[in-house]
Amino acid sequence: MVGKATCVIAAAVTVFAVTVFSGSTANAASAEANYKFYCSQCHGLEGKGDGPNATKSQPVSPRNHTSATEMAKLTDQDIVNVIKGGGAATSKSTMMPPFGKTLADGEVTALKDYLRKLCKCKGN
Repeated sequence: MVGKATCVIAAAVTVFAVTVFSGSTANAASAEANYKFYCSQCHGLEGKGDGPNATKSQPVSPRNHTSATEMAKLTDQDIVNVIKGGGAATSKSTMMPPFGKTLADGEVTALKDYLRKLCKCKGN
């Protein structure tokens, strides 16, 4: 006999699987969650370029996403291009991996908007 707890666990696993594998942007992670998961290792939780992987031995320092001066130099398309294609695709650091096949287009746009929020600046 299948217990009530087993049914609840099976239902939870099913809901999780449908959510994760559906590909629906409605179920996509928030921009902040994506930033913390994908970007903060180098750029830091607050975006200051001081994440745990940002070491002095790196050939370049990760960009400080809170710098309005630096971030305002980038167009929104520049930001989208570097998120999707990585640093090498935009003649920047090869240390930054591409996320174009990892994140849906809506997530990339939301992440670009989140970066604008961090720098409190607008693109040109």
